[in-house]
Amino acid sequence: MTEMEQTNQKVSNKYVVSVKFSNSKKAYNFGTDDETIQYGDKVVVETVRGMELGDIISDLRDSSTFSLGIELKPVLRKATEKDIANHEANKAHAPEAMAKCQQCIEKLGLEMYLISAEYTLDRSKVIFSYVADDRIDFRELLKQLAAIFKCRIELRQIGSRDKAKIVGGLGTCGMETCCSRFLEDFDIVSINMAKNQLLALNTQKLSGQCGKLMCCLKYEDENYKCMRKGLPKLNAAIEYEGERYRITSMNLLNKTAHLANRNNAVDLTLEELKKYLKKNDDRDGEETN
Repeated sequence: MTEMEQTNQKVSNKYVVSVKFSNSKKAYNFGTDDETIQYGDKVVVETVRGMELGDIISDLRDSSTFSLGIELKPVLRKATEKDIANHEANKAHAPEAMAKCQQCIEKLGLEMYLISAEYTLDRSKVIFSYVADDRIDFRELLKQLAAIFKCRIELRQIGSRDKAKIVGGLGTCGMETCCSRFLEDFDIVSINMAKNQLLALNTQKLSGQCGKLMCCLKYEDENYKCMRKGLPKLNAAIEYEGERYRITSMNLLNKTAHLANRNNAVDLTLEELKKYLKKNDDRDGEETN
């Protein structure tokens, strides 16, 4: 459930709590009047997806201090043993539901890649997530699935980044992918972020399992922008000690630069390079005046 969807709610409660679901890294706020709810409790809530089981990951907060000033959906109740058992049973039956859906997809010859299947807590709906390159006409698929499961069916198309988040795996760093480990939302990642780090622009090496540029390129982008301030571009031609050189490489972490021409090569620190360039600029300015 998005914040925009939450703002449309017309329910007022005394307290606000944060609830996290097993299929999401993000926490959502709900209202409650139950003063016995504590951190770590399991609760039943109604979301846009349907009835779900979630974990309380905050203490009770007075709704008057809720900064967004919006009214939220309420916590329906503390989870009972039956709710928890139903949740575990739904998780156990999800692979079977996915297999049946896959059989229908193959039978109908649809070009879609099924990712996951989830039941709502009350089993009133099954949500199937899939990836597809083109628009899919799944009207017949919906009919067949409704006949099999005898409940509402939701087919949710997701992107390649969402797929990687659900499937998970190891990144090139050897750790679990950031999207499946801790990322709540996807930021925009551009090739300029790789340029700022002076990385070789090899899209295969810069791409994650989703085929998009790796999210981690954004993490230190601001730091690299600061480190590059006042420095010329890579491969720029400069004059140093009366000779013409080309900047063949720069290492921002080691703070070194390598200058070369046909006859000579020079290694400088980035501070030395900046000072020399500034000195030349000042000299040029004086000559112009």
